[in-house]
Amino acid sequence: MSALCFRLARVADAAQISALVNMAYRGEASRQGWTTEADLLDGLRTTTEQVVDIIKTPHSVLLLCLQNEVIVGSICLEHQYETTHVGMFVVRPNLQGKGIGKQLLTYAEDYAKQHFNSNRLMMRVISQRHALIDFYHRRGYQSTGVDEDFPVNAEMWQPKVDGLKLVQLVKLT
Repeated sequence: MSALCFRLARVADAAQISALVNMAYRGEASRQGWTTEADLLDGLRTTTEQVVDIIKTPHSVLLLCLQNEVIVGSICLEHQYETTHVGMFVVRPNLQGKGIGKQLLTYAEDYAKQHFNSNRLMMRVISQRHALIDFYHRRGYQSTGVDEDFPVNAEMWQPKVDGLKLVQLVKLT
């Protein structure tokens, strides 16, 4: 595998990031990887406009993982107070399981510590995604016992199953 490099996303990257996020989370292409939500949700995860908004928002960054100058992963960090929220973490489905996600998550955690002076990372994960939650537990994230109903956004996505919940995971660094 070629060396990976990391950089901040730019507005010019927004369409590629949106396409990658949607491909990694939803639809048939996502089934090439192990982190798919295709059995749980239909529709989009994000739009190019939403990605642009994140890039332009103070205290928020999208970090990119590139291989041979091609975006193969991304992760969003949004910092508030003492906590950095981790979200939209994806690796191209056909490259999942090769250690790219671990490297990108480690880079993001280091970035949060260095640039946001953050020692608390938090994320929300769909409770039915047991393998993904186990992955985060192995990376040092702990369940907080806090959960909430999965948000309704009929214009973007449609649940395929009832009772979707988000569980909160936290890691102290």
